Amino acid sequence: MLTDGFTKQRLPFQMEVSSKWPTPFFSAALSVPCTILTFSIDKAITNTTESGLIPTNLQNTCEKKLGYTDAAYTAAVDSGAYTNFVYDGAGYGLAQWTNWSRKKNLLAYAKSKGKSVGDLEMQLEFLLMELTINGLMSTLKMEKTVREASDIVLLKFERPANQGEAVKQKRAQYGQVYYDKFAKGDAMTGQEEWAKVVSIAQSYIGCNGRDGSHKKIIDLYNSHKPLARGYHVKYTDAWCGTFASAVAIQAGLTSIIPTECGCQKHIELFKKLGSWQENDAYVPSPGDYIFYDWQDNGVGDNTGAADHVGIVEKVSGQTITVIEGNYSNSVKRRTLAVNGRYIRGYGVPKYGAAVMAAVDKLARLGVLNSPDYWKQAVESGKVKYLDILLTKAAAKITKA
Repeated sequence: MLTDGFTKQRLPFQMEVSSKWPTPFFSAALSVPCTILTFSIDKAITNTTESGLIPTNLQNTCEKKLGYTDAAYTAAVDSGAYTNFVYDGAGYGLAQWTNWSRKKNLLAYAKSKGKSVGDLEMQLEFLLMELTINGLMSTLKMEKTVREASDIVLLKFERPANQGEAVKQKRAQYGQVYYDKFAKGDAMTGQEEWAKVVSIAQSYIGCNGRDGSHKKIIDLYNSHKPLARGYHVKYTDAWCGTFASAVAIQAGLTSIIPTECGCQKHIELFKKLGSWQENDAYVPSPGDYIFYDWQDNGVGDNTGAADHVGIVEKVSGQTITVIEGNYSNSVKRRTLAVNGRYIRGYGVPKYGAAVMAAVDKLARLGVLNSPDYWKQAVESGKVKYLDILLTKAAAKITKA
């Protein structure tokens, strides 16, 4: 068990291992040092709470039962003094391996490598091997948010007995903490910004006005000053715009996503930022804010007053999936067609402003030519991870 204070461990093998992990969202979903392996060669693991970050971590509830501390348990397994490692049902290591067959394979792998069962590099390699054998690696490479990756790891890899929505939300929140702490760096790329917005929106799914769980959303909105038009939202008010704004507040992106509890006023603020898309036939992207007019008759362009707002989670073909607050008094998903009836238009936040600044810096240094070309390439999204590459390059390069 960890004690209060800092526990630090250097990772000399980071460069070799880092190239194997598929995405920052996958890494964060595991809530282990993979996040650091992917994003930092020189950082150490720093932790102040009990967690699966330590490769010798023995499940807390089993320490007293078995009579071992983390270190003593590991040493006893390595020496052969303790022979029930495979069948004792105690969670151990980075992934808290518990199932007998997985612990058997872990121990055999450690012996084949001539390593301690608590060796960090060995456990990471074994974890990677498990994911590859299970066929999850290719799936995880496609995920775009911490929540999506976390759900896959939880439901298809860890498979705990309790797989309810509350468990999924809590687990994704842990992943988001590690992602925010280690993965995003000082400035987020466009992909990281919209992914954070979507992940936060996902974390509130299920909150509702019936049991009062929506109050934390209202409280978050009201905590942000100055309040839009000076209005303090009540728990009994309609709260779709409040939810959409609270997500932006939590994401720390109110400079590009205005806060407002009224839908029509929200549109006006997006317009002032130059971030309004009037064409309701526009094909949105994740993280866009979609506004509705329930009085739309479905004929021609919808130019009525907005009644409702949500956050685009994903677009698949001609189908949009949206996360909305105050949808039947809950945070729920809605699906609708691109250019469907009732769409009033979109608030399109300028995600990736830091990337554009990075391009300008690299152009000034003479590192790249035609900055407009690179900005268009980033905005098109056709070159995967280009925004991340440019941002990281600008942070490292100080002269040509």
